[in-house]
Amino acid sequence: MPQNAFILQRNKKIGEKVVLGLKKRFFDAYYVDTKEQALQKAIELIPLTDVISWGGSMSVLETGLIDHLLKNDYHVINRDVAKSKEEKMELLKQAMYCDTYLMGTNAMTEDGQLVNVDCIGNRVAALMFGPENVIVIVGVNKVVKTQEEAIERAREIAAPINMQRVAGNSMRQTPCFSTGSCHDCISKDSICSHIVVTRLCNPQKRIKVIVVGESLGF
Repeated sequence: MPQNAFILQRNKKIGEKVVLGLKKRFFDAYYVDTKEQALQKAIELIPLTDVISWGGSMSVLETGLIDHLLKNDYHVINRDVAKSKEEKMELLKQAMYCDTYLMGTNAMTEDGQLVNVDCIGNRVAALMFGPENVIVIVGVNKVVKTQEEAIERAREIAAPINMQRVAGNSMRQTPCFSTGSCHDCISKDSICSHIVVTRLCNPQKRIKVIVVGESLGF
């Protein structure tokens, strides 16, 4: 048997365990082996009549879902087309009223809790309240055992890498951008303004989580 087959077997076992944990916490949850299957599942979950928006998620991008929506004339609220900071902020606000919101998660526990850090809070705000449905796409590389490990992963791994990504398009600078590790900074440029643990889905099944047996995002 090829070596990667053993990895896939392990990932599937972890992924299916996470799905059981999510369902116990009232999320709607699915396991798929590949990002291609994640794309198909997400398409199934999005009615053609929905208004759709998304947070800054490499996991969602890597599935090809954003490209699919743009190429097939879905009604989207796309902050990336904004021509000014003011227009971008207005689109971010409009996204709070969309029908389906797409995002990844910075970390997830084996028993089905989501952990996210956010800068201005638009992404975690949509996760908690506003859009009628939220679809979260998460690779098994984001899965850890405990809530404490999930917070550590979000701050020590996801945040410094995302800072490398966003700082290239701005003058934002933080200690983690310079060193690659979290300094628990109090910086105006910090992308860790909000640390949110989503331990239950309320209303039930509003948040739909697609767990993917591959690495996605940071």
